[in-house]
Amino acid sequence: MAIEVGQQVPDFSMKGNGGKEVKLGDYRGKYVVLYFYPKDMTPGCTTQACDFRDQHESFKDVNAVILGVSPDPLERHEKFINKHDLPFELIADEDHELAEAFGVWKLKKNFGKEYMGIERSTFIIDPEGKLVKEWRKVKVKGHVEEALEYLREHK
Repeated sequence: MAIEVGQQVPDFSMKGNGGKEVKLGDYRGKYVVLYFYPKDMTPGCTTQACDFRDQHESFKDVNAVILGVSPDPLERHEKFINKHDLPFELIADEDHELAEAFGVWKLKKNFGKEYMGIERSTFIIDPEGKLVKEWRKVKVKGHVEEALEYLREHK
């Protein structure tokens, strides 16, 4: 059963940039923008990451941190971070444990092939650790601004 809006998000601990542990509990007192994306270095995912990068200071202004999650390994995340100068954590969810907890590990179809992968989604967790907003099947264009606007209205 996926975590739903209104529920407390279990305190997860996953590997992030540089191999350090990223724990949800470390961000208590801040909003967490947890965004799931399919793959580093792909066009849509790069656009989305760069949109979050470009608005990073604005998210800080509303007491929010950004955490990106994909099934890519840490080494690929490091290349993605360095290539696009990303100022936030990317989490390696290689076993898709976190993606499954949020219900975003889905059967996908592309060019007639079926496979399991991430459904692009964003979740906002409030400063007490409760899920307060979700966007599923996200379209990249304009999404980062929409998430930022939500936080501006609800902080």
